[in-house]
Amino acid sequence: MATTQSQPAVAATGLRKTFGDHVVLDGVDLTVTPGSVFSLLGANGAGKTTTVKILSTLISADGGTARVGGHDVVREPDAVRAAIGVTGQFSAVDNLLTGEENLLLMADLHHLARGEGRRRAAELLERFDLVEAARKPAITYSGGMRRRLDLAMTLVGSPRVIFLDEPTAGLDPRSRRGMWQIVRELVADGVTIFLTTQYLEEADELADRIAVLDHGRVIAEGTEDELKRRIPGGHVRLRFAEQKALDAARRVLAHAAPDNDALALRVPSDGSVRSLKTLIDQLDRRAIEVDELSVHTPDLDDVFLALTGATNEKVTTR
Repeated sequence: MATTQSQPAVAATGLRKTFGDHVVLDGVDLTVTPGSVFSLLGANGAGKTTTVKILSTLISADGGTARVGGHDVVREPDAVRAAIGVTGQFSAVDNLLTGEENLLLMADLHHLARGEGRRRAAELLERFDLVEAARKPAITYSGGMRRRLDLAMTLVGSPRVIFLDEPTAGLDPRSRRGMWQIVRELVADGVTIFLTTQYLEEADELADRIAVLDHGRVIAEGTEDELKRRIPGGHVRLRFAEQKALDAARRVLAHAAPDNDALALRVPSDGSVRSLKTLIDQLDRRAIEVDELSVHTPDLDDVFLALTGATNEKVTTR
């Protein structure tokens, strides 16, 4: 059964997993819309990789249920594996083989005919800008090239759901942004991406929805804007062309505070369309002219720290 828009690409309910006395997952619920990027954000040890391993049938859960691509991970593991691709934290590239040979090996594992496998390998080498390095041993590749080859190998079987577990860990900024562009292109083609990351900037850049995982529990989920609005500190900055307009606005907006910049006010706001409309209506009714309006909301750093209470956890914006 193929994944359709009428059912989630990934659906998990009450996932639990323990290793000895250590509870890794404690009742995780997740729903991922087809053709989107879903990011599971958390520090090292939060349970991200364990979640991916369960959803990709590599390990079994101790409790709960999960369906991927419309298939139950316990009752239909082969169907799940046929529908997915997985790129883990550590490259699956064979260093002794060339880039082309790595792709042809994956084509054989997917039982593609010889001609079809060669065509698929050539397409992927072109797509991932690896043509010139195709016949060089993978051990000579840079970190960014190895990650591109690793993802190309994942795509040989044309999966509709791809699990990317820390796909840019250890990459330099240019290689990381190159990988982000590849992810965007995959989603544009209708592929669903389940992304785990500890990079706040990565989740902010790519994810349609974000779930924050902390000590084995999902403690918040939503779009980046929804998550940011949960944290106090958001405001609207109003700048005026003349003192008269500023003074009039201060009389109307009782909770506004003067900004450090000249002729400006800082108005507490969650940044929602409704709150902005209310603010603008208040000013319009009194014909108060605003020269410039800008919305400021907390970033994902603020969200993560506020939700988890973490100060030393390894979650980074680099």
